[in-house]
Amino acid sequence: MMLKDKIALVTGSAQGIGKAIALKLAQNGADMVISDVNLDKAGETAAEVERLGRRAIALKANVANLQEAEAMIDETVVKLGAIHILINNAGITRDALILRMKEEDWDAVIAVNLKGVFNCTKAAVKHMAKQRYGRIVNIASIVGEMGNAGQANYAASKAGVFGLTKTVAREFASRNITCNAIAPGFIETAMTQALSSKVREELAKQIPMARLGTPDDVAEGVLFLVSDAAGYITGHVININGGMYM
Repeated sequence: MMLKDKIALVTGSAQGIGKAIALKLAQNGADMVISDVNLDKAGETAAEVERLGRRAIALKANVANLQEAEAMIDETVVKLGAIHILINNAGITRDALILRMKEEDWDAVIAVNLKGVFNCTKAAVKHMAKQRYGRIVNIASIVGEMGNAGQANYAASKAGVFGLTKTVAREFASRNITCNAIAPGFIETAMTQALSSKVREELAKQIPMARLGTPDDVAEGVLFLVSDAAGYITGHVININGGMYM
């Protein structure tokens, strides 16, 4: 129970990697806020957390909207008493080659994946600074490090997250707030499971460990970064990609 008495919020945690992170933190003692644009699914995940014996609330919020992000954080503090851990996981894709990419698709991805991290962090650090304690983990991507054809918007947003992570780390280190990022590689999610077996085999061939990662692989990395074991680590990017990018 390394996170006993801690309050954690994970954005985009109704399903997929975000849900795995939320359940992992709850299993280790944290009370949870499940945030997502899909409130019904968020409620289902919150119920799973409660079955683990932890407190949980589900909140609907569009992280791209600063007012909604602030309201989400404020409601967390009112209902659960504090916010100690923020996991910025919410993200979207709108893939296309640059010559075919629509301006609105560029703007939408940057708004959720990058501005959303800014909005939630800005809202949370006010509370964390007062209590002189906080753990922030931003879920980025291998694509932000190596690029990927057809994902200029996504790659740019995740590369931006790296810079934002390091800046927040510098600004708030003196307040005992750490800010780190995780860059997952190809992970087994509903999106990758929809690919053909041949495409999945080709993906695995690009990975030295010869397999796709699991949401739990990412969740374990998050658990480490928010624990006391990582109290002297800040401004760092952990690659969880099976060796695909080094």
